[in-house]
Amino acid sequence: MSNALNPAQLKHLRALAHDLKPVILMGAKGLTDALVGELDGALEHHELVKVKLAGGDRAEKDSIAAALVERTGAALVQRIGNQAVLFRRNSKKPLIPLPRG
Repeated sequence: MSNALNPAQLKHLRALAHDLKPVILMGAKGLTDALVGELDGALEHHELVKVKLAGGDRAEKDSIAAALVERTGAALVQRIGNQAVLFRRNSKKPLIPLPRG
């Protein structure tokens, strides 16, 4: 699956993510291999995951979110404040139906 999601799919995923609680909480150590491993497992299990980011300014949080996307192969659905929503389709057993858009 490519990471490219069309606007209808992004809107659908943002709506689903609205009520989600963060599954991954980034600690003071920041972006570690252990955190990426946990996120990888969460994406495999849930497909749509909310992550609470640690960091200073907006640019730092944007770079952390971009690094998470790069290291997990997920798509960034949105990043607001200290939270990022990531989506990665489970190739063996898809859980979330996406609109064709």
